[in-house]
Amino acid sequence: MEKPRIAVVGAGLIGKNHIRLVSESKACDLAAIVDPFEASIDLANEYGVPHFETLVELLDSGLADGVILATPNNLHVPQAKLCIEYRMPALIEKPVSHTVEEANSLLDIATKEPGIWDTLLVGHHRMHSPIIKRTREIIETGAIGQVVAAHGSAMFYKPDDYFVAAPWRTKEGGGPILINLIHDIGNLRYLCGEIVAVQSMASNRRRQFEVEDTVSINLSFANGALGTFLLSDTAGSGKSWEQTSQENKAYASYPDEDCYHIAGTNGSISVPTMRLKYYKNEEDRSWWKPFECEDVSLHRKDPLVEQLNHFCRVIRKEEKPLVTVRDGLQNLRVTEAVVEAVKTGRTVYIDDIA
Repeated sequence: MEKPRIAVVGAGLIGKNHIRLVSESKACDLAAIVDPFEASIDLANEYGVPHFETLVELLDSGLADGVILATPNNLHVPQAKLCIEYRMPALIEKPVSHTVEEANSLLDIATKEPGIWDTLLVGHHRMHSPIIKRTREIIETGAIGQVVAAHGSAMFYKPDDYFVAAPWRTKEGGGPILINLIHDIGNLRYLCGEIVAVQSMASNRRRQFEVEDTVSINLSFANGALGTFLLSDTAGSGKSWEQTSQENKAYASYPDEDCYHIAGTNGSISVPTMRLKYYKNEEDRSWWKPFECEDVSLHRKDPLVEQLNHFCRVIRKEEKPLVTVRDGLQNLRVTEAVVEAVKTGRTVYIDDIA
């Protein structure tokens, strides 16, 4: 299989972006568009590909070698299970499910059905960012020693029309914890290891919505490291992934800002400025002595394009999924643990989120 044929299921905002990327890619061909709404027929005609109203119709047609599920969250698991039934490789947009319970049911099938585990990729696209990959490489070389602490932030200001356009964003389930935090949880798990417990406090004092606008989170990692995270959608700040990574040109960006700082026993790395500070020798480790300082170089690439290229290799069985169903489930479990910690005011252990 030289160029896999990929169909996109769901022609909403995210789906349209996937359709464009697949159509522009040299690594694959756009096989079809699947969507029940009439407007998607015109979209399929525009791209010159077949249109199907349902995923079953596509799967029965035999026209695709893989599918991208860019549908509403509550459809992810039922549609992924259909793909498993048809032995169809799938890229499942994040979150992998709208509930932990449903994600667990998908994980159970994916791990028991022979040959299925390596055909499902979850769309946490930041894992394909050269910034994240290079940071992990630096940590794994031991340049900063053993990780002991991490700080992250996602602080930005969502304009009023963001909430006017979708009033559900002012209600429970529509705040930055469930909409935005899951991206950063995936990043921090990838860089620092599994998160085993969380504490958190939230406030809605500024916007006065039913849902939170600002959250402070403590994180405990399995390797003994501790972390903090500040999240706010009402902060006039540039300290978020979108505004620092320079990967999504729709956002204003600030190359002097960082959204993560990871410190180890021998040094630290700030992300995404990639400023590395470390002690050259163990005997130099002291706050009285200066660090060796470097600006780590990297070649920026669009992580969505990199994710699509990886999915093509997954379809061809050349690579295993970088972000598995289990990863998607763990990101969801940590996010739900933060919600639970806000509600109860207690430390929530991830094992408690079944």
